[in-house]
Amino acid sequence: MIALTGAGHVLGEQADPTPFLKVRKSRKFMGPQDDLLVVAAGRAIAAAGLAGAPLGERAGLYVAVGHIPFREEDIDPVLAASTDDRGDFDLRRFGAAGFLRAHPLLTFRCLPNMPAYHVSANFDVQGPYLVTYPGAGQLHAAIEEAVAAIDEGRVDVALVGAVAQQRNFLVEHHFARVDPPVPASALRDVAALIVLEAEGRARDRGARVLATLEAATSWYEPFDVLHEGRAARESVGGFASDADAGELGPARLPTALSIAAASGFRGVIRHALAGRDGVSAESRWVWP
Repeated sequence: MIALTGAGHVLGEQADPTPFLKVRKSRKFMGPQDDLLVVAAGRAIAAAGLAGAPLGERAGLYVAVGHIPFREEDIDPVLAASTDDRGDFDLRRFGAAGFLRAHPLLTFRCLPNMPAYHVSANFDVQGPYLVTYPGAGQLHAAIEEAVAAIDEGRVDVALVGAVAQQRNFLVEHHFARVDPPVPASALRDVAALIVLEAEGRARDRGARVLATLEAATSWYEPFDVLHEGRAARESVGGFASDADAGELGPARLPTALSIAAASGFRGVIRHALAGRDGVSAESRWVWP
């Protein structure tokens, strides 16, 4: 059995990663997604009784990252230097001057792999990793990869999570264009991470087993993306929480699991997803 031994999340609050940073100067390289996931990871690792432990090569990291965030004030100087006298975008001007107006650290703050890097660097996670993007179905890909790594003995501990920084103009613009659209008021900034281990190993090290993963499966149904819009449908049955409200990208399930862990929940949580990208998934988590 796969045991859940720790969980942490950030939802509806400011994320200050400073207490978890090995080198405080690295803060200047971090964007909102990085802040969120580092804080969620710090809370999950502490809850699992692994804070300060040398995780090293026997710990893996499996992360689903939401749509790339971008602040409008960061792109305005680039656009201003890349348009012609009529206000039209000019590729030559962009190549000669526009792209130089971007802040040199900007890419570090929005690349999808950076949240995983900052978790790895600050918590000494040196084992296998997976970074996937950007929908809720991809979180299940991360879970399945983590479970396979545990079953095959490649890792002792798997950190599995998701992050989505969505209250910014680029992500809001994207969700306004999907069919059916998602209002900006429904978008949430969120990160959540869970710690998975083989149940026997967890008990051997004296960890508290919060829940066990009894089943997890996912599948893909192809459809015509140019002519058929799909609304995402996702539910966490058996447990109601703040994770039910709004658009949480790939982070709804780990957020619900983290809230359940903090509340002392007992029972069964059934997760079901039908994503707008054609990926569907189900999982069942039993809380003793």
